[in-house]
Amino acid sequence: MKRAWAFPCLLFLCAVLYGCNKGGSQNANPEQSASASQAASAAAQAASDTTVASGVQPGGALVAVTKAQLPAEAAETLRLIKTGGPFPFAEDGVLFRNSAALLPQHPRGYYHAYTVRTPGSTDRGQRRIVCGGLRKQTSDCYYTEDYYVTFKRIAD
Repeated sequence: MKRAWAFPCLLFLCAVLYGCNKGGSQNANPEQSASASQAASAAAQAASDTTVASGVQPGGALVAVTKAQLPAEAAETLRLIKTGGPFPFAEDGVLFRNSAALLPQHPRGYYHAYTVRTPGSTDRGQRRIVCGGLRKQTSDCYYTEDYYVTFKRIAD
């Protein structure tokens, strides 16, 4: 088949498949409807689980962790942040955009990310501390152990 025909054929196939699915629920039997409502309920539960996984509590507040509960390497990173370095990696202190909006909203440039060493790792690993506000300030910091998927607020 020539390449010129591939894209129109793909569009046609998608249109046919979409058209076949469009009115399919009109002829559905009650068992299928019950199954669909169960699927919707499961989707709602999954969305709820995702909220919990991000470290956000139902009220919108992040789960808190004390400095004593953090790994020793995180405490060392906090110390380096307070003293202004020197940091072990050139990427430490770079801008963190918060594009997924998992942290409280602030103007661009507010958050900066720092590496938390991972023992036995040959690279930077997945652990980070993100701090907001002025440099050398650790009053608005968050810990992530899964490369920005979930966050915990570091309590003073």
